[in-house]
Amino acid sequence: MIDHMSIAVADAERSKRFYEMTLKPLGMRCLTEMPEDGGGAYGFGVEGGGEFWVVHSDDVGKDMHVAFRAETRAQVDAFYDAAIAAGGRDHGKPGLRPDYGPNYYAAFVYDPDGVNIEAVCYAEE
Repeated sequence: MIDHMSIAVADAERSKRFYEMTLKPLGMRCLTEMPEDGGGAYGFGVEGGGEFWVVHSDDVGKDMHVAFRAETRAQVDAFYDAAIAAGGRDHGKPGLRPDYGPNYYAAFVYDPDGVNIEAVCYAEE
């Protein structure tokens, strides 16, 4: 089980704004702010703790993928729409991905640093 994870970003404030909009449909919000921490660090999650962190780095890696679990297909759709509205780039519109498994409904977007983020729902409808 994963307790938390972080990704390196070039501009923590920009990424904070992006992920605030993008993760809201999944019920996540910024819970911890450390703007002075070496250029900024922000923790997102549900009440109880930061599960996903964006942290400023001068060495931003592009080989990163993060998948967020959605409870409904409507949340996947809302995640995609919010990410695009926040400045993300399309990497796969919402839809079924039968090659990944039965009922695998997902959407993929590149964040401002080129990180491939996904929302996935396993519900039948």
